[in-house]
Amino acid sequence: MSIVTILLIGLGLSMDASAVSMSNAMCQKNMRFRWALAMALSFGLFQGIMPLIGYFAGSVFAGYISHIDHWIAFLLLGVIGGKMMFDGFKKEEDEPDCKRLTIKILLVQSVATSIDALAIGVSFAAMNVNIWSAAGLIAATTFCCSLIAVFLGKKFGNLLGQKAEIFGGTILVLIGLKILIEHLMGA
Repeated sequence: MSIVTILLIGLGLSMDASAVSMSNAMCQKNMRFRWALAMALSFGLFQGIMPLIGYFAGSVFAGYISHIDHWIAFLLLGVIGGKMMFDGFKKEEDEPDCKRLTIKILLVQSVATSIDALAIGVSFAAMNVNIWSAAGLIAATTFCCSLIAVFLGKKFGNLLGQKAEIFGGTILVLIGLKILIEHLMGA
């Protein structure tokens, strides 16, 4: 799998975390830079750890599923991306659900937004992807996107939140389709 493909997967995966970062920034009117940095680090760290967990769990079964790995990647990316797109099209409330941001809330948000990366790790195991560079690239992409989203959230409010989920979901679905087509054409 190419670096560009992994970068695009990282971009797609980071959209949930970016949307939450943006929402947090809209709620916390006077958010300091250290909170923005803590948010980006937390989201990036969890987005990097989850594919590792999925990869090593999936490696146990990789030998059994290697002949259908492209279908698994297509299915996982399609379901995850489709759900993100569906969530993005759902009508959002006018105001985000604002709660005081704490470390506990940030950790819960980080886990919740990175569950899809766990499934990606399983598909990476099936495709024998270099997980260390992939997880690092996904983590770095999420960190950057989340940090940018905080500042966009402070600046533009609700304008981008819903569209980020649709964009990220579309990227994941298209990558799943690309993996499937490349494998079927090469077979």
